[in-house]
Amino acid sequence: MNELKAGLTATVSETVLHTNTAAAVGSGLLNVYATPAMIALMEKAAVETIAPFLEKNYGSVGTKMNISHDNATLPGNVVTATAELTEIDGRRLVFKVSAQDKYSIIGQGLHERFIINNEKFMEKLKNKVVKK
Repeated sequence: MNELKAGLTATVSETVLHTNTAAAVGSGLLNVYATPAMIALMEKAAVETIAPFLEKNYGSVGTKMNISHDNATLPGNVVTATAELTEIDGRRLVFKVSAQDKYSIIGQGLHERFIINNEKFMEKLKNKVVKK
């Protein structure tokens, strides 16, 4: 975790298919790239930005998204998301995220994640379920 520093980036891509359209995921009626799919791709870029720097048994969870979806993208097009680590505050990480197709930026904003110990996180969650 000590090697994490502001300025780290990662980029990931996916093709818009029927399965990640608004009509398919239920976030709208049109056959265009869904906002939840764009957000998931942005989160994937953030995860990949920090993954090589985390200690064994550590991961991260998303806690905040402040995103605009500015332009629609049709099936068949490739969407590329980039995350840049901009702030480190203990276990809290802030990323500037964006997504684009071959025509323009389609979305952008800020994303926050927290570094967690995977086993402790899951154990705490199991205890929460048992207490219900």
